[in-house]
Amino acid sequence: MIQLEEKIYFYLLFIIPVLVVLFVLQQIWKRRTQKKFGDLNLLKRLTPTKSIFKSTLKLILFLVALALLILGLVNPQIGTKLETVKREGVDIVFALDVSKSMLAEDIAPNRIEKGKRLVSEIINQLGSDRIGIIAYAAQAYPQLPITTDYGAAKMFLQGMNTDMLSSQGTAINQAIELASTYYDDENQTNRVLFIISDGEDHEEDSTTDAVEKAVEQGIHIYTIGVGKTKGAPIPIKRNGVVESFKKDMNGETVITKLNETILQDIADDGNGEYINGDNTNEAVTYIKEQLNKMDKKEFEAKQFAEYKDQFQWFVGAGFLLLFLDLFVLDRKTKWLRKLNLFNEKKND
Repeated sequence: MIQLEEKIYFYLLFIIPVLVVLFVLQQIWKRRTQKKFGDLNLLKRLTPTKSIFKSTLKLILFLVALALLILGLVNPQIGTKLETVKREGVDIVFALDVSKSMLAEDIAPNRIEKGKRLVSEIINQLGSDRIGIIAYAAQAYPQLPITTDYGAAKMFLQGMNTDMLSSQGTAINQAIELASTYYDDENQTNRVLFIISDGEDHEEDSTTDAVEKAVEQGIHIYTIGVGKTKGAPIPIKRNGVVESFKKDMNGETVITKLNETILQDIADDGNGEYINGDNTNEAVTYIKEQLNKMDKKEFEAKQFAEYKDQFQWFVGAGFLLLFLDLFVLDRKTKWLRKLNLFNEKKND
């Protein structure tokens, strides 16, 4: 297992293309200046030992050395020991609505981004809980199975959008049914499902059945509403610019509204609570309080320990190349000149 201690130093790598551009500009300027000074062929005869390619070789050595030194600052670390640790927590699954109605901008910046932020902030408040992620529209799709890797969870979360599922709608029932398969620990007493949605376009009868089955399995269903009850149109954008709004079969602009009643009913039937996600801090604080009240189940998790620094290898290699760069002169090396690797000899 490899981890990077100081990722911020990766930004220093942008220096490399800047140096390459400056080197190219310098060569162009040098060539133009030489043309003004005299004939290029005559100048080559006056400096027969000057190598055309040594300056490029020196630059390559310097840039590779610079890249290695930057990697040394990043300090890659290797986990040398995998150990099993005891952790206590709750199994939590987040089901995020990715239907087109979640593009409505009645809550900044839009409903789906607000939902993703809510999930991310909840994850930030967790300790040793296990989490999973589901995306759903007209069908549910597993994003991340139950895990303690919060970093991976956030990575998958950021990649979720309304284009990931072709079929549209809001099949909350399928999300609940899929979530039921996530809880693989039969001894886990607290199983929590958070449904983040605007509550639009769902199948009520099948949702009720799915909720009943989930409750039988000991799952507590909390719903988080995103959006406004007064509603908003669904923008159709190209390159970030709104071109039009979604219309129905009669050519009327579709207004999508937050259906709090439906989400409230699902939460009531699911032994959970409905939470309005309008205020992120308040919603996250309340959810944290609810999770802290729940009994924690002890489970085993494997994690890497005893990470060892590897920066010294990169720093050593970098300084070695810088040392070699000192011995690369601009003039031609005699034995390389005989080999004529770069076709530098001129036919008499």
